[in-house]
Amino acid sequence: MTGIGLKSFDHLIIAVRDLDAAEATYTRILGRAPSWRGSHPEGGTANVLYRLANMYLELLSPVGEGFFATGVRQHLETSGEGIFGIVLGIENADAAAAGLRAAGLHPTGPQPGSGVDGRTGARREWRNVYLAPDETRGLFMFLIEHVSPAGALPAAALTEGVAAASAVEGLDHVVVMTPDPDGCRKLFGDVLGIRLALDHSKPEWGVRQLFFRTGGVTIEVVAPLDPEKQPKTDHYWGLAWKTGDISGAGERLRAAGANVSEVRTGRKKGTQVSTIRPETHGVPTLLIQQPQI
Repeated sequence: MTGIGLKSFDHLIIAVRDLDAAEATYTRILGRAPSWRGSHPEGGTANVLYRLANMYLELLSPVGEGFFATGVRQHLETSGEGIFGIVLGIENADAAAAGLRAAGLHPTGPQPGSGVDGRTGARREWRNVYLAPDETRGLFMFLIEHVSPAGALPAAALTEGVAAASAVEGLDHVVVMTPDPDGCRKLFGDVLGIRLALDHSKPEWGVRQLFFRTGGVTIEVVAPLDPEKQPKTDHYWGLAWKTGDISGAGERLRAAGANVSEVRTGRKKGTQVSTIRPETHGVPTLLIQQPQI
């Protein structure tokens, strides 16, 4: 197992064409106002962030030229809007890069970064370690060490009139589709050191599922058992948002004009789920309420 000092699922990135439209969509879905709206001049992108209980969501759009803008544009051109990547939180970027190199990988050295909230002038700083795409099965991901204190990115406040129970609390899981579950098990488990909570096959559903857990978030890897239904390459697919009151969340969203299914029993015992239909900017999306303990 690679010793990279992994401590959290830091954030998830959704690539979008129109940042204002995406902000309106996700403010409605989450029931929360953005924590941050800023830009990365050196990367050619602008973003909107929502800090939730166990991670933060980043909506990212290309606005200029730079490393990130090029990658996001390519994603939008080839795959459309949707999940662009995931970012894992680490204790120390130098130690993480050294641990990956010791395991035979080829990460970058720590890359300093910073951002300024265009509304408040607040500043945040971090250090990123980027992983080679051919060593992450083509999945975009990187590691981040936050230099600024956690409070530099405030929690996403409830929007007016939204009760906490019917808002989104955090991310329950993100789904990765793959033709090679054993390859993903090696990447997420052996290389990145994320705990494998469950690996099982469900012939009645036609899939093998692997559940990796870190920082209160699950990375669910799904591999169709039928070779003809398997994707050609690994890719991020969809996600599920946690809420304390799924019926209330559905009522809230429908009142705001969203298309939300009725609540149904989830596949995991004791859960209830509801589908948020487009517009979700290319992300198949569930609401999920976990059983009360």
